[in-house]
Amino acid sequence: MTAPSYRRIAVLDIGKTNAKVVVLDSATGAEIAVLKRPNVAIKTGPYPHYDIEALWSFALDALKSLAREPGFDAISITTHGAAAALLDRHGGLAMPVIDYEHEYPEAIRDAYTALRPAFDETFSPRLTMGLNVGAQLHYQKTAFPEAFAGVATILTYAQYWTARLTGVAANELTSLGCHTDLWKPRTGDYSSLVDRLGIRALMAPIRSAFDALGPVLPGIAEELELAAPMPVYCGIHDSNASLLPHLVHREAPFAVVSTGTWVINFGVGGDLDHLDAKRDALANIDAYGRAVPSSRFMGGREFEILSAEIGPVDEKAAQAAIGRVIEKGMMLLPNIAPGSGPFPGKASRWIGAEGASREERHAAACLYLALMTDACLGLIGAKGPVIVEGPFALNETYLKLLAALAGREVLALPGSTGTSQGAALLTGIRPVSGAETHVPPVEVAGLAAYRDRWYAAME
Repeated sequence: MTAPSYRRIAVLDIGKTNAKVVVLDSATGAEIAVLKRPNVAIKTGPYPHYDIEALWSFALDALKSLAREPGFDAISITTHGAAAALLDRHGGLAMPVIDYEHEYPEAIRDAYTALRPAFDETFSPRLTMGLNVGAQLHYQKTAFPEAFAGVATILTYAQYWTARLTGVAANELTSLGCHTDLWKPRTGDYSSLVDRLGIRALMAPIRSAFDALGPVLPGIAEELELAAPMPVYCGIHDSNASLLPHLVHREAPFAVVSTGTWVINFGVGGDLDHLDAKRDALANIDAYGRAVPSSRFMGGREFEILSAEIGPVDEKAAQAAIGRVIEKGMMLLPNIAPGSGPFPGKASRWIGAEGASREERHAAACLYLALMTDACLGLIGAKGPVIVEGPFALNETYLKLLAALAGREVLALPGSTGTSQGAALLTGIRPVSGAETHVPPVEVAGLAAYRDRWYAAME
C-alpha cells in the first residue's frame, strides 16, 4: 500500500503542563503554526481532575482557526500518560479524568499494593499518587462504587480524544504499557490486574497507534468548517511519540532523553533483565509494540521550581561558574519533586550554597539534572549516543555536563518538544532529520570526584 500523502498534519498535544495544537509541514517537519493553553486541574468535585471540557473547547477553537490558516490534511493525537477516561454507555464521561498527582487514602493505597501484580510480570514499578493507572482505577472503583458501576468503556487518554473526534473507541499499546500495571510486556497481553479489577470486558479494543480510526464526525467537521473528510489517527503516549522518530532512522543501541515535565530515558537496544523497580526503572512499550527499558524523574518540574527560586541568569556566566561549583563542593541533592526517580525517599537539600551567586546556583542546578539523568541512564544500561530532545536540548550547561558524565557524545535536538513531530509520523509521512547539536564528551576537571561525593552525601 502507498502511504497517504499529506501536506500538513495537525497534532493535538496534551501535556501535563500545557495543551497545544500544532500544524507541521510534512516536507520539512517544521512547526508552522501553534496555539496553546495551560492544562489546569480542577480541585473541586470527587477528586482533582482535568478540565476536559475546557481542553475540548480549546482543541475545537484551535483546530477551526488552524484549518483556515495554514490548513491541514489529517489529525494526530499525543498526550501525557498516567490517565484513563471512563465512559458511560452513551459515550460521555462516567467519572472525571483523575489528575495523577492526587494521592489516595492510606487504606486504599495499601489495598492496591497487595492487589497489583509483581514487577516481573508488568515491569511497572509501584509509583506514588496515581502514576500507575491501575491504582487510579482501583481507587475510583473502591471509593466511588456507584459511579464506577456506570462505566461501560475504559480508554487510554490519547484515545479518548480520538474517540471524541471520531466516535471510535480504542486503546493503544504505548499508553497501556507506560507504568500502568495493566500490561505484560513479555507476552503482549493484559496483566492479571485487569481480571482482578474485573474490568477486562470494559477495555476498548486495542488498535495500532498508526491506524486511522475514522474521519472527524460530521457534526464536528461542520463546526470546524472542514472542506473534506478529515482522517484522525489513533494516537500515542507523548514520551513514545518523542522516541518514534529515532526508531525510524537510527540503529540501536542508543539512548533517548525526552524532556518535558518528566525526563524519560529510553535505552533502545537494551533488555529488561536488570531493571530495579525500587528506583523508577521500568519498561515502556514503543509504537511497534516492543518493550524498551526506561527510567524517569520529574526533571522538568524540578527545573521549573529551581528556576523560579534562582531567577534569570546569563547562560554563558553559568557555564563559567561550573568550575567554581565543583571546586567549592556546592551541590544539590535529590529529590525536589518527591515520590519518583532513581533516589526514592530522599529529601532535597543544598550543600555549600551559602553566599552563592545566581550563576553558581544555576550551574549547580544543571549539574544536579545532569547527575540525575546520568544515574537514570545507568539504571537501564543505556549504550551508544545520547539524544536529548525537548526543552533541555537548549540548556548548554546541562548538555556539556551530561556528555562529560556519560563519557559519550550527546546529540541535542532543538525545538520546544519532539512529541508533536513524533505524533505526526503516525500518519505515514517520512521523518525529516532536523538540525542536531553534537556535544562531545569533554573532560571537566574534578567532575568524577564530585559525582562520588554527591552519591556519598545521599548515604
